Amino acid sequence: MRKLSLGLWLALTLQAFGAERVFDFQELPLDKTPPGFRSVVAGKGKVGDWKIVMDEVPPLLAPLTDKAPIVTKRAVLAQLSPDPTDERFPLLIFDGESFTDFTLTTRFKLVGGGLEQMAGIAFRIQNEQNFYVIRASGLGNNLRFYKVVTGERSNPIGPQVDIARGVWHELKIECKGNQIHCWLNGKEAIPPLTDNSFTSGKVGFWTKSDSISYFADTKLIYTPREPLAQAIVRGTVAKYPRLLGLKVYTLDKNGEPRLVASKNEKEIGTAGGKVEKDTLTQGHIYYGKDKKSVSVVMPLRDHNGEPMAAVRLTMESFIGQTEQNALVRATPIVKEMQTRVQTLEELTQ
Repeated sequence: MRKLSLGLWLALTLQAFGAERVFDFQELPLDKTPPGFRSVVAGKGKVGDWKIVMDEVPPLLAPLTDKAPIVTKRAVLAQLSPDPTDERFPLLIFDGESFTDFTLTTRFKLVGGGLEQMAGIAFRIQNEQNFYVIRASGLGNNLRFYKVVTGERSNPIGPQVDIARGVWHELKIECKGNQIHCWLNGKEAIPPLTDNSFTSGKVGFWTKSDSISYFADTKLIYTPREPLAQAIVRGTVAKYPRLLGLKVYTLDKNGEPRLVASKNEKEIGTAGGKVEKDTLTQGHIYYGKDKKSVSVVMPLRDHNGEPMAAVRLTMESFIGQTEQNALVRATPIVKEMQTRVQTLEELTQ
């Protein structure tokens, strides 16, 4: 081609309907915070004291015989800090990835607390100041949903319901688009809610003030997030089905071009060449032609006009094909792609 003169222990199984993560604490050392999680506090007071402890837990499935043990002692996650600071919300955030659409199921037990006895799940977490939460209160005997936006809580939504202390309960949360749905102990507890504040984010365990709470048997079934670059490629190919190929390259941590999105997803992760690197670093445009196709490599620019990616378009050739008309064909496609993204961080997340 020549330059144009124009310028962890976590179980993960992929399934047909998505992916599944099981948070299994069985193999982890006791009295330690599980790896892959980050302890923070929303509001006031100290961060939580999150550790693995042993506790008696009934089996998820009913025993096959009356001789089977009713409960077994095994490792569970516990929040043990008794700090009674009001408006203190310890969070243990799973830092592995963010989730969009998912169904999360967990069991929780309220063990102690003088000021509060609460346990819940925070989800679509942006940071300590922005997230959703569904939590159960043993002292208030209620289940509530609310959101936190820039540190301010919304009005709570949810029913009055008995939450017995010292008993394992099951909480199930489903998010699909802007719909949020919740079940407690197998029964619908909060009918579908609609909220557009957060479209994706991390998940985490939640308590309040001096609540001593345990969690076990946590499972997440989710739709794997598609990087924006691949979503843009997929949408562009659908709109322009005659494109033979469409690839997006960015620079990796070593400063070399790497394919991050492609019409052929099996190619993702492969290295780019000198042409892609020059487009990424200098913003140059390239053109190439063989008997049946032409290729154009153009920069995808960020909101400041700087190259953030190199786009390689491969199109059918025709009699009279020139560099100029190939560029005329490619330019509006790349400009349309550019309207979908402002920064490199957005493109690759």
